Amino acid sequence: MTRNKYYCIFFLFYSILSFSQNIPINKKSLVGNGIAEFIPQGFDKKKTPSLILQSEPVNNTSLPENWRLVPEFTLTADKVSASLVLEDSVSLYGGGEVTGPLLRNDQSIKLWNTDTGAYSVENGKRLYQTHPWVMGVRADGTAFGILFDSTWKAELITNSDKIIYNSEGALFRVYVIDRDSPQAVMKGLAELIGTIKMPARWTLGYHQCRFSYDSEERVIQIADTFRLKKIPCDVIWMDIDYMDGYRVFTFDKKRFPDPKSLNDKLHQKGFKAVYMIDPGVKVDENYHIYQSGSKNDIWVKNPDGTEYHGKVWPGDCTFPDFTTPQTRLWWADLYKDFLHTGIDGVWNDMNEPAINDNELPENLRLGTMPYDTPHRGGDNLPAGSHLLYHNAYGRLMVEASYNGIINANPNKRPFLLTRANLLGGQRYAATWTGDNYASWEHLKLSVPMSLTLGLSGQPFNGPDIGGFLGNTSGDLWANWLGFGAFMPFARGHACAGTNNKEPWAYGEDIERSSRIALERRYRILPYLYTLFYNSHKTGLPVMAPVFFADSKDLKLRAEEQVFLLGKDLLVIPSFAKDPALPSGIWEEFSLVNGDLEDTYQAKIKIRGGSILPVGKIIQNTTENSFDPLTLIVCLDENGKALGELYIDEGDNWNFENGEFSLIEFTAQKKGKKVFVEVGNKKGNMNTDTIIRNIHVQVIMNNKVYNGSGTLKDIIKVKL
Repeated sequence: MTRNKYYCIFFLFYSILSFSQNIPINKKSLVGNGIAEFIPQGFDKKKTPSLILQSEPVNNTSLPENWRLVPEFTLTADKVSASLVLEDSVSLYGGGEVTGPLLRNDQSIKLWNTDTGAYSVENGKRLYQTHPWVMGVRADGTAFGILFDSTWKAELITNSDKIIYNSEGALFRVYVIDRDSPQAVMKGLAELIGTIKMPARWTLGYHQCRFSYDSEERVIQIADTFRLKKIPCDVIWMDIDYMDGYRVFTFDKKRFPDPKSLNDKLHQKGFKAVYMIDPGVKVDENYHIYQSGSKNDIWVKNPDGTEYHGKVWPGDCTFPDFTTPQTRLWWADLYKDFLHTGIDGVWNDMNEPAINDNELPENLRLGTMPYDTPHRGGDNLPAGSHLLYHNAYGRLMVEASYNGIINANPNKRPFLLTRANLLGGQRYAATWTGDNYASWEHLKLSVPMSLTLGLSGQPFNGPDIGGFLGNTSGDLWANWLGFGAFMPFARGHACAGTNNKEPWAYGEDIERSSRIALERRYRILPYLYTLFYNSHKTGLPVMAPVFFADSKDLKLRAEEQVFLLGKDLLVIPSFAKDPALPSGIWEEFSLVNGDLEDTYQAKIKIRGGSILPVGKIIQNTTENSFDPLTLIVCLDENGKALGELYIDEGDNWNFENGEFSLIEFTAQKKGKKVFVEVGNKKGNMNTDTIIRNIHVQVIMNNKVYNGSGTLKDIIKVKL
């Protein structure tokens, strides 16, 4: 071959690799207040269906001429991209479940749901969930958000001067929100993707889990020890060892012979029970779930039409094709008999889906189904490859699970926890940050990880407190629980083969610290429940970064040790070193005897101008924590304060018909007295028998001033 021929081949190859074509935008329109939709020319819903939006936007008006945030679409030989140039200095956040800093400037992540146990900062750039979303906060405190409406495998690059989304699939739509604050942008995101359902009150208590509590006797022993030691707890979890050979929707006849009796006993002791269900169904001709799935033709198939099999806990497994409507209905129906044993909640795990393919050569391992594995689709979902539907597999699974849970118990609010999910999937399930490790690195990572999930539309989240993998020391446990008790989802967990990680497992001193931490959580449950109600209504995160206190304060932008609960409670973990704190009045206070002296506990501060409703110490949420109700008051510079309390029946849907009470409290300083009274009150619920007595604590200059009364009184506190 001549040299010229070599040059021709080289330049042909180079031109293919370097091919880049700008794609015109076919449609630009406003679809809401400060929300714009951009549709590139050639976009086809049959190639990129939306599994992120809660509904298709319908309110289309012309884009204003002064609208500045316009993405550019490009097509290269191997990817479709959208990018947005940043003209100003912008702080970037979002991207969902990722490790690394809260501030996402000059970061990149892979959007491909992956089972990544014991992740580090580096390999945590590709975790269990996909959130193609970025929020930017400008120097003046105004903010914008960008949603890339695609489930294809992708990369998200957040350079300080440009945001780039590279997809390995077809063209997609982009939504841009531009509003006057980060909070307003989060509300705009909720308008597009929806909000969490209002959770049952018990789900906000403390949860105890292990892989696995291996028998009914061990489960009852754990429950009894909580009650004997008076350590608050609401939920005991069953990992996969309750099953018969890891077959989903079954029970081991020797170790869990009577799940109905076990769950009844837990209920009698004030506990709820949550059980795990994975998507992998054991290939076993004598197994009724496999028989039923085969009969109904719901399994994922190989390209040649045979059943796809992958190895998970039971060995060879088949997998439901959740893209088909009949599969989702079939899966939902499986929960009816399962939940009638008294199970209160469900845990969907391994649903990336994770496949154990370690027997393959390393260069062939995917950890999931091959990219070309077909999914059949149906209704609004087209047939497509696993490259399209992989990131949506967990999202479709939890939708089917959620519907099954609510069909089985229509009068109760479902509780579902998932490992894999997609932006928008918070409508169906809470989440945790996956298989973390018992280390100080992971303790510190848990704060920005949970904050980032909250900034990505998933407020109901938290880490495995203490670390799942590896042995946990008492010192690490107590430090983690000291602030973990204030996170939206609070669960202690432990992997098989690791040491016991219950609050009493480390000796009397750590047990005492654990009790204090959990008593603090249970005291703030009235406030926490109110925050979840507001999040359900607005999409605002429950756990928020401190820059939410003042989005113009640039020194707060990178703070990732300290966090806010709502806007009124500041949490400073014991590990925090020289944190950047918001300015203004913030008063430290005590919730439980001994908490200020215990070095493991996070410091907590109340914002000036707020009234924090807290309850009494209870052991579980079946008890009335509102008698007495304590109002912790911190006045602003004008001697005023405002707060609210939301109450409903806790575990049903009656609140949707007005059976709730949203009570506003006001406080005002006049001379040497502070007057506290009920302001506006919404809802039809009668709270007279729930809140009989009110205590008021005014915190001022590190001093506490007390008063008492009822809801009908103007309570006077003498300073």
